[in-house]
Amino acid sequence: MDRLFQPFRMVGHTLRNRIAMAPMTRARTPDGVPDDLTALYYAQRATAGLLITEGTPISATAEGFLCIPGLYRADQVAGWRKVTDAVHDAGGVIFTQLWHVGRVSHVSNQPGGVAPVSSTARIARDSQAWGMTEDGVPGAVDVSRPRALSTDEVRGVIADFAQAAANAVAAGVDGVELHGANGYLIEQFLNPTVNDRTDAYRGDTLEGRTRFVLDAIDAVIARIGAERTAIRLSPYGGLFDMQPYPGIEETYLFLADEFSRRGLAYVHLMDQKSRGSVAIPPDFLGRFRAQYTGVLILAGGMTRNRAETLIAERLIDIAAFGEPFIANPDLVARLEQGWPLRPADRGLHYGGGARGYTDYPTYQQESA
Repeated sequence: MDRLFQPFRMVGHTLRNRIAMAPMTRARTPDGVPDDLTALYYAQRATAGLLITEGTPISATAEGFLCIPGLYRADQVAGWRKVTDAVHDAGGVIFTQLWHVGRVSHVSNQPGGVAPVSSTARIARDSQAWGMTEDGVPGAVDVSRPRALSTDEVRGVIADFAQAAANAVAAGVDGVELHGANGYLIEQFLNPTVNDRTDAYRGDTLEGRTRFVLDAIDAVIARIGAERTAIRLSPYGGLFDMQPYPGIEETYLFLADEFSRRGLAYVHLMDQKSRGSVAIPPDFLGRFRAQYTGVLILAGGMTRNRAETLIAERLIDIAAFGEPFIANPDLVARLEQGWPLRPADRGLHYGGGARGYTDYPTYQQESA
């Protein structure tokens, strides 16, 4: 039952263990450029076998959260180089999560105050973004009504994913993870209760609703190679007005087969039970595992015992931990040694500076 802490071979890399740090928005870059503090934050956590960065917008119109680092400008690429150099110097492996929020945005997040774009013009009910409030200060704001992308614009967004992937590689990352989970743009195409299109990317056919994600994956592969390309998905998820539909299993098992054919670096599943949504049914995880032949990561409410059990049962290859990494930069050592985990101050998760970001001590520092 110690496989969690043993080295693991992933396409192109030998990871020091089977623990990944899941992507987490931290909102510490007011100008959208990673800096020395960002580099320190990731380097502190580089004992994880795999680091996956916070969601990183692929364009100015992809943003739905203030103060997050992007990957569509030269200064952002230079900023991410600081991060990757620091992580590699610490012996880590780092993938960047490429993000387009789609309709989960607000006009204050958009260039010139334009409407967000999506697969649809339907607003995400009961959903909020992090933008500028009416008082002119950052805060939670109801999402704005989106504008449906034209077919040509859809192809433009696919090109943005590919360019951002190339930018990431230029910044020294080991690979990219397309954010296809949690109700953001890719899932807005995948879910037919949201996708009301009538073109080639329509939601009422399996081929149509999966076309966007597969076209985006193929465009990224063409630029940086399959061994550097991965994706995150949240089957059965309900965040940001994602409603259940009869074809969920068919859709995701079809994608499992398609991703196997493409030889991706990994597929990363997000179980949203810990976010107050629906859990991935255990029997579905088994069927996905049987269909997808590559490296499989699972995140969401992960514990050491759950991770070891799932790995021993060969249901997953890597266990991803999110929030525990915030207050425990030495999380791998704490899990392995059975040391207590420090609770994070959730009031410091988003925005600010070093406090609640890079000032959490290791267990040994606490005990000194």
